[in-house]
Amino acid sequence: MLSLPHAQHAAPRSPIRGPALPLGAAVTAIGILLSIASSPVASSSEGAAMPEPVAVRQVPSVEDGATTAADPCADPVVQQAMANGDDAATVAGFGGGAEFRAAVVTGNAPCISLTDPARLWVVVNKALPLTPPDYAPTGLGPVPLQMTTPSGQVRSDVAAAVGRMADAAAAAGVGRIGANNGYRSYGLQVTTYDAHVRSQGQAEADAGSARPGHSEHQTGLALDVVACDAACGGLDGFGGTGQSDWVAAHAWEFGFIVRYEDVGTPVTGYAPEPWHLRYVGVDLAAAYHAGGYHTLEEFFGLPAAPDYAH
Repeated sequence: MLSLPHAQHAAPRSPIRGPALPLGAAVTAIGILLSIASSPVASSSEGAAMPEPVAVRQVPSVEDGATTAADPCADPVVQQAMANGDDAATVAGFGGGAEFRAAVVTGNAPCISLTDPARLWVVVNKALPLTPPDYAPTGLGPVPLQMTTPSGQVRSDVAAAVGRMADAAAAAGVGRIGANNGYRSYGLQVTTYDAHVRSQGQAEADAGSARPGHSEHQTGLALDVVACDAACGGLDGFGGTGQSDWVAAHAWEFGFIVRYEDVGTPVTGYAPEPWHLRYVGVDLAAAYHAGGYHTLEEFFGLPAAPDYAH
């Protein structure tokens, strides 16, 4: 509740000398003063005049799910972070991951586009293709893990994060983590998807592989991990391993979410993929984990997208 300023007592004033009032006028003046003094508005326990009540507008809070009065995008810190392409600083400028999410969901973040493929918060699904379809990220670097395919690059920030995650998993005694796929170009996704269609049919392919232009791998923000002992296993063998259980519990600490969980299939349209990690940055991943979310669509208040439009 906002507090109102206390009424200020009037400073004592020097008597003003002038001609004396006639008796009748003096009586009338005294009557007026007594009337004012008896008014409930004019009297107070402090002996000072009380102002008329002022209506104080309550600003809805983020916790209420309402839009706050201030536009975070107008903050110079946020504007500078956006201009610098510093997504982590942008989220921090909003106040953190939970505050960033709330601003987006309530429509109080006009500077944030969930379809900008260069941003950590981009959402790519069957209803939201990449724009342009053949988008290619910049700043790719090698995945610092043992690879099982030639697709061994991701964005440099993702590479650093997955390296730290794999080191932490090994230190925890759960075994080594390797990688199967990182960045895949539009052209490679054409080849990959077409191979699934030929071997499995259209419906099965759409449940397990993104159509070209709809793949998170094309952003450089996603990679598939595998469990490695003497050698690295395949994707289908990842679930149920010590590495898989550890990743499900701890990947968020390093900025990753498991993008395609079993419970999320009706929303994403994809079969569960415990190996498919999507990097969103530490602050957003922490908010995702703390909120108990299972899909990015749910996290950002977007419609389910289990099917392609055509």
